[in-house]
Amino acid sequence: MTHSNAEPIDNQRYNMNNTPREMTGAAMIWEALVAEGVSVVFGHPGGAILPAYDALAPFEANGSIHHVLVRHEQCAGHMADGYARATGRVGVCIATSGPGATNLVTGLATAQMDSIPIVAITGQVPTNLLGTDAFQESDVIGVTQPVCKHNYLVTDVNELPMILKEAFYIAREGRPGPVLVDICKDVQNAKGIFRYDFDIDLPGFEPWPSYDMGSLLDAAEIINAAERPLIMAGHGVKLAGMSKELVELVEKAEIPVVTTLLGTGDIPETHPLSLGMGGMHGEAFANKAVQACDVLIAMGMRFDDRITGRLDKFAKQAKVIHFELDKAEIGKNVIPTVAVVGSLSDTLPALLPLISEHRHQNWTQVLQDWKGDTATSDILNYEGDELIPPFVIRQLWHATNEAKQQRVLVVTDVGQHQMWESQYFIHEKSGQLLTSGGLGTMGYALPAAIGAQISDREALVWVVAGDGGFQMTLQELVVLQQEKLPVKIAIINNGFLGMVRQWQQMFYDKRYVGTPILSPDFVKLADAYGIPALRVSKPEQVVDAFKQAHATPGPFLIDFRVKEEVNVYPMVAPGAAVDDLIRRPKPGMVQGYSGVQPSW
Repeated sequence: MTHSNAEPIDNQRYNMNNTPREMTGAAMIWEALVAEGVSVVFGHPGGAILPAYDALAPFEANGSIHHVLVRHEQCAGHMADGYARATGRVGVCIATSGPGATNLVTGLATAQMDSIPIVAITGQVPTNLLGTDAFQESDVIGVTQPVCKHNYLVTDVNELPMILKEAFYIAREGRPGPVLVDICKDVQNAKGIFRYDFDIDLPGFEPWPSYDMGSLLDAAEIINAAERPLIMAGHGVKLAGMSKELVELVEKAEIPVVTTLLGTGDIPETHPLSLGMGGMHGEAFANKAVQACDVLIAMGMRFDDRITGRLDKFAKQAKVIHFELDKAEIGKNVIPTVAVVGSLSDTLPALLPLISEHRHQNWTQVLQDWKGDTATSDILNYEGDELIPPFVIRQLWHATNEAKQQRVLVVTDVGQHQMWESQYFIHEKSGQLLTSGGLGTMGYALPAAIGAQISDREALVWVVAGDGGFQMTLQELVVLQQEKLPVKIAIINNGFLGMVRQWQQMFYDKRYVGTPILSPDFVKLADAYGIPALRVSKPEQVVDAFKQAHATPGPFLIDFRVKEEVNVYPMVAPGAAVDDLIRRPKPGMVQGYSGVQPSW
């Protein structure tokens, strides 16, 4: 079975053959990328990577590789990340040595935490200057080792082809992740023999472990005997391309599903057995289901703190079955009753015939009753006279449905708007939401959306960002114009670093230190970049604003001036159990944590 999403190497298309050819190390970089099926890279030139940029010219001229010039190297990482999430293929970013390479760190860490395949290629000072504190020298290997799946320092041109091939292999095979290749400038200038027909042999690297049939049978036996089973689906379902099989399992055995943030859309959220997102800002009934199930089936997720809350009170009544590719995640946070190690693309299809047809009428009825106490939609009912973020997000969902676009992607930044998107935008497909989950990177949305849009120029791509995070990477607006990309942007502008302000309100006696934020006039700013824009401050303006955005063929920005102090509910407080929820105060009640909101 092949697990790689990369295009197969096409020797004829790229005039490649197995005949060794002499060329510079710089040319080898692009020959290798073309062989890997890479057609676009995101980067910024500089002295130590300049030989590679010079060698790129003929590849751009013949249309083999398109280079997207970023305005900050961090954004090159995020663009490669967004491209990879939207396609399932390896994203590629380029930077020079020193500050160029260190600027990539946040993008690499974002990808590492969320298992996104990226190959980062950086220039380095010449080999004779390594360790001398030369101009723009930094220990890029030392800096990036904690945030990469693997990395290389290339000091010999003859090793470069094999290293590049290994880099792509490591990035995409098994649990995906970023790999950095740091190439000394004299290696780029040196000549060597290029070939790319190597067999990859990496002792100790087992990307696709074979699953144990005994464990699978044990898991099936427990699932078949369950009275209150529950699936918790994570990002691994999407990475394995197993959404269809997940729904098949769910319907065969009538098992409800809670998703993680990155598992959003693993099962259509309109499906009657979908409970939506669980965890810190998940639905109240989803978290209650986790605490009431007798068998918890975790698929492609790692039990991070945002989904579990207090670990010593998480699903203690349940037998836990953990389906996971990465052995290091087994038992790291939650000790499973049964662990099935292997790719879900292998284990889930193998599980399906072992599962009996079943109906859990009592369990599903209980969950249906709990759904009546919805902790999210009520705000749309009693705060409808003011422009509030949940209303904006719900109207965005309606607008994208009416647009009848074949593919809709929503790329969010991190903060309150991210949680509102997960709550009020109804996701029908796996991978519809692109967001930074593990690292929680503000500034992610705009560059990641650029990468996603470049991967599919016909898709309808929406950025949803806060006024704080958007200002971290807004310089990339000019890339929309330079690349002629129709990305649409919704800024949820509340005048605060919203999620931090919410915590200050709840846990720090409303001491709003460092969270009120002054923003530019986003409409004028968009105009400076040649992008049409609107300012919206009333609910009755929202629908028409979205229609105008969709009627505009190019990029479009909407500055939503929303009510300032609106909080995300429900919320699991730090150190609390996942079902010990802070609930939304009813009208007239004081917002806060002290004795106002009942817990389950």
